[in-house]
Amino acid sequence: MNVTHTITAALNMLWWLFPVLLLLGILKTRWFKGLIGEALVKFAAKLRLPAHSYHRLHHVTLTTANGSTQIDHIFISRFGIFVVETKNMKGSISGGAHQAQWTQHLAQQTFTFQNPLRQNYKHILALDALLNIPTNALHSIVAFVGASTFKSPLPANVTRGMGYIAYIKSFREVVLSEQQVQDVLQQIQAERLRPSRATDRRHVKQLKKRLRHSAKTKCPECGSPMVVRTAQRGEHTGNQFWGCSTYPKCQGVKNIK
Repeated sequence: MNVTHTITAALNMLWWLFPVLLLLGILKTRWFKGLIGEALVKFAAKLRLPAHSYHRLHHVTLTTANGSTQIDHIFISRFGIFVVETKNMKGSISGGAHQAQWTQHLAQQTFTFQNPLRQNYKHILALDALLNIPTNALHSIVAFVGASTFKSPLPANVTRGMGYIAYIKSFREVVLSEQQVQDVLQQIQAERLRPSRATDRRHVKQLKKRLRHSAKTKCPECGSPMVVRTAQRGEHTGNQFWGCSTYPKCQGVKNIK
């Protein structure tokens, strides 16, 4: 009886420990880090991009031929439409504009992740298909927030911290009329899926399905898994195809049927 009483008393004293441990677990998840990264970008944009010149849309989910695509941030102005992909990562980052995978270096560990420029290119294509505007009015930006540094030279549209603000403001040539800006804003608002947990769950489910399918598709040259890629030059620009995940080491391709 005394043992039971002691255990109960100890649990009563440490009841607060369980929610703390749960909170700490949540804070370490990729999902939460993504939310924080997006929040930082939103806050900086609110402070430093005038609302009368830059119209802001966040967490935009659009329907595509392959299911859906989710865009972190869109800034619409007469100087162009800026599509921002947020990455909240620490350590040093290395990669090239045309590499399929980039690398995160953490102490004695390294991790690979999808080239975010390629990820954002899919967002650009979705908007290009939706909007009646010149393609050169769409600009892709990757914004790394958090304690990250670049280990190798990266393109100007890959930024650290709030550098994405300066990159956006560097565009001063007017390419869209005020009416076009309003039309773009209304069209995206009309076509975006309703922001909700249900929308996010459907998007994640479709994404996982595509990943499982790509894992089953093998490269005809080396047998490695293939990934969906989009042609970025030549007569097939914008068309999707299966490309070897080890590119540029292997350049095997297959048509998407």
